[in-house]
Amino acid sequence: MKEYKVETLIFYTKLTFDINHIATASKEDIQKQLDRYALLGYRLASTSSTNFGAALYVYLYFEKDVA
Repeated sequence: MKEYKVETLIFYTKLTFDINHIATASKEDIQKQLDRYALLGYRLASTSSTNFGAALYVYLYFEKDVA
């Protein structure tokens, strides 16, 4: 049997000349979540993202085996 968790991260755009500012800023936050769930025995099963207005929503889907 598996146990699943979903983590949602929200990143907001800002006025800048750097078109990759969200990708650059989000790497650290995403890595923290990956590390946190790995310590709990989860593995990343899937990801998805969507945008709405000035925000980017990143969904991380984790799973682990349970007895």
